[in-house]
Formats: sequence, C-alpha cells, structure tokens
Amino acid sequence: MTSTNSLSGFTIHSHSHTTYSLRRLTTVSPPYRDGDGHGLRKSMLSPYTCNHHTEHQYSERAWSHWIKLKQPKLIVAPMYDGSELPFRMLCRKYGAEAAYTPMLHSRSFAESRKFRAREFSTCKEDRPLFVQFCGNEPDILLEAAYRVESFCDYVDINLGCPQRIARTGNYGAFLMDDLPLVKSLVEKLATNLTVPVSCKIRIFPVLQDTINYAKLLEDAGCSLIAVHGRTRDGRTRERADWDAIKSVKNAVKIPVLANGNIRHMDDVQNCLATTGVEGVMSAEALLDNPALFGGFRSGEWVLEGDDGFEDGKLDRGDLVVEYLKLCEKYPVRWNIIIAHVYGMLRKWFETHPDIRDDFNIKRTLSFEYLYSVVDRLRARGVRFPLYVKKTRRWMSTLPFYMMI
Repeated sequence: MTSTNSLSGFTIHSHSHTTYSLRRLTTVSPPYRDGDGHGLRKSMLSPYTCNHHTEHQYSERAWSHWIKLKQPKLIVAPMYDGSELPFRMLCRKYGAEAAYTPMLHSRSFAESRKFRAREFSTCKEDRPLFVQFCGNEPDILLEAAYRVESFCDYVDINLGCPQRIARTGNYGAFLMDDLPLVKSLVEKLATNLTVPVSCKIRIFPVLQDTINYAKLLEDAGCSLIAVHGRTRDGRTRERADWDAIKSVKNAVKIPVLANGNIRHMDDVQNCLATTGVEGVMSAEALLDNPALFGGFRSGEWVLEGDDGFEDGKLDRGDLVVEYLKLCEKYPVRWNIIIAHVYGMLRKWFETHPDIRDDFNIKRTLSFEYLYSVVDRLRARGVRFPLYVKKTRRWMSTLPFYMMI
C-alpha cells in the first residue's frame, strides 16, 4: 500500500497495516505559536531537550538512543539526488545498516507540498534513517523538521555542503563562518523535537578550530556528529584527514561518524581502527558499487595476481536490475534513475559506446527499455564482476566486530 500523508504531503510506502502518526501542524506561520502568539513553543515532551540537564545526562541520552538503534557502523551518506529511497533500500540489502536522505532544503520542504511529495518518501523498512535538511533560519528549519520527526531516527543539519549553491544560499559548509547561527539552529531543534539532532560537518584548516566547532555543536544539543575529513575547499580526490576525525572523537562525549575515503571494506576496517569512531559512511563509492558494504568490490580495488579474491557472482548489471525493480516499487524522478543507471553501468558503457549513445538519444524512457539495455550489454559477453575475499563466506556468519 502506498499513501500520501494528508498533513505531510510526502509518500509513505507501507506493505502492511502499520500506522504512521504525524504531529499536526497549525496553519499560522511560523507554526506552534504559544498562547500569546510569541514564537515557537518548546515541546514539553521532548526527551532530547538539553535545558536543565547536566552534560553527563545529555550524553547518556545520546548514547542510549544510539544503542537502541543497534549501533549501526555501515551508513549510506547523504547524496543530492543520490540517496533516495530505492537506492537506500538497495544499499540496505547489501549490508548498509543506516542511511541518510538526500539534502532537503528546509524552506521548500516546510512550505511546498509539491516539493515534499517529489523529494521525500520512506517506508517501514527504511530505518534507521537520518533526514537531512539545509537552511539558515531556525524557525523554518524547525517547521520542516516537525514534518518528518515521526518517520526518522535523527533530524540532521547539513553543515558540510561545499557547493556553489550552498555559498549562494548561505547554508551547508558556509555556515562555518557564522558559528552563533549554527548554535542557534542546533538549539532550536534540540529543544523542540522528539528525536535527536545530528550534524554533518567538514573540518577547519586548523585542528583546534575543528575541535572547538564539534564541542560547540555538542553543547548546543547535538546528539551525533558526522565528520567529513576534508575542509570546505577540499575535493574528493584529496585524502580525508582521519587523524582530525580521531581528534573530534576524542574531544566529544557523543557518537561520531567518519566520512571520506571509504571505497571498500578494508577502508571501513582501517578507518574504524584509526579513528575509533562509531561508524563510517560512504557516498561516491556506493554510487559505483551499492554492494560495497556487503563485502563486494570492483576490479580496480583488486590487484592483478592477488589470489585472495574471487568472483562474487554479482555484477553491476545485476545491481541495476535490482535497483530498477525497487524504483517500480518506490517511484522516483527519472533523472535520478538515469544517473544511477549511468553510475553503475559506466564501465560497460565505456566498452560499448554504441549502446551508451543509443541510451543518450532515447527520448522516451521506460523500465522495459532500461531492462533491455542491461540485456543488450550482457549479450555482448563482457562482464565486470564484483569480487569478494575468499574468506568472506565463513566470515559472513561472524559478528561485524569479529571481522575487523
């Protein structure tokens, strides 16, 4: 069963009789004015309110929530037009233990039913889930967050986007220039929501500035910090600074996640060992290989002559077919589907440019056509298998911590 919540405007996919509740929003702007009409009221029910509690008690609540979620270690990072529901569900099938939504613009989400219906959907199995917003207005950010708090495990504030659009809109990593505003955003959510607040950040060029930043977020009520180990001006080709992430982990008393240079499971294990963080997230590597967290890796990460790996009996064509089936189940925009198909079939398209060119000029797309593209590529007899370690079969029965 698929339904559109009459209050939220976004889609909830349910294949059972599960009932989802949503806090009712008022029609005044901003919502939730108190009896005298003076601003947003503070929820009296929020277990995450940081006022009148010691730092120790607040840290305990942050950890209690993380433990309740079974402490996920393998996490799908937020990706613009990339970490939508079908892709999240594909990654979850292959080992991801939690996931972020794409970054959602808080004002558009709060004000536009059409935007909510187009940009956000979820289902019962899509948990644990971080819903990520960008923005620079505390009341608007809170209004957007109210609409999703019943459907997620964290409301996340994007403090790490380095793109030009973030500079123009004054959000993401460009809020690093206005720390009092950052503090007010976190405090507004932490003192009003019934779910905890998380923040995804980038590092400053000076380590102590990064540590101070993380402590500011913690003091403001943040319950989890995800650290991208690159500066605002850093690029993905640069190595992420795991030592800086380790310093943040050692400086705060709440869960910390690491982001950067997670290309296969050896990177996962090395990052966890180096930084001591609670979990790692991956973005671009998952776009190429959504089965990464299942122990599968592409040939570029297997050295020639290395007999420690074997064909995992899975290739990107298989993953594309699985992804398309999920898209039929959980509809999303065609431009998102096309981008994922390109990402997963990139090497095949490079080998068979005539099929790629036919794809490029196709005016009307359908699932039948996309399935036929995979069939045509397979008919050429070329495979780009994903590999697994030969020890994976028996190791897969062990708890994750024993594998590392």
